[in-house]
Amino acid sequence: MKLQVLAVLFVASLIRSTFGFGEALVAVPLLALMIPLEVAAPVAALVSITVASLVIVQDWSEIHARSAMWLVLSTLIGIPVGLLLLTMVAEPIVKAILACVIIGFSAFSLLNKGQYQLSNDRTAWLFGFSAGVLGGAYGMNGPPLVIYGTLRRWSPQHFRATLQGYFLPASLAVMGGYWLAGLWTPAVTRYYLLSLPAVMIAVLVGRSLNRRMRGPSFLVYVHSGLAVIGAILLAQALGL
Repeated sequence: MKLQVLAVLFVASLIRSTFGFGEALVAVPLLALMIPLEVAAPVAALVSITVASLVIVQDWSEIHARSAMWLVLSTLIGIPVGLLLLTMVAEPIVKAILACVIIGFSAFSLLNKGQYQLSNDRTAWLFGFSAGVLGGAYGMNGPPLVIYGTLRRWSPQHFRATLQGYFLPASLAVMGGYWLAGLWTPAVTRYYLLSLPAVMIAVLVGRSLNRRMRGPSFLVYVHSGLAVIGAILLAQALGL
């Protein structure tokens, strides 16, 4: 069982280190099949903090600090709205709408080869706020950030590093919540420490893969990943 857990965390960390996002599709859902969810979620959060920290140390010069700052600040404003949304709107409705937006955006971008783009950070607050709303309501803050990065035409290296500049404080806040709730248990620490060698190797391999990517092919990978996320959300919304 421990080897299976390590394999999942390695793959999740490799995806995150290569593309800058996407590990959430792998980590918690698969870990929850092997270990209790109250252990899986904090372990995934600790691994997320570790990956983000390592990437920032490796490539801090690649971070668009201004973009990351606006995204983080506006996310903090959006989180309370998301918590309110959680109590007022049925989850399947929100997931279905979000899925359609993501799939539609990805399909449009792939067909038009990403001709539309944002030239500055003026609208960063909108994407950060949306991430905060979705994160506060359903723990799905990633898609708006990924869409923003693709619209800004960040290089694969800037994309990977800047998203970690966002995810690090976000993951620290989540882990703080788990700690306050008493979910940071010895079992969480044990699985995390066992996973560290695999996670570090995954980060190094992911960085190497990321640096071999070029803009056009990277955008195809990112939009394809977004389409998969949208399809999963739509399936969840429809109860499939």
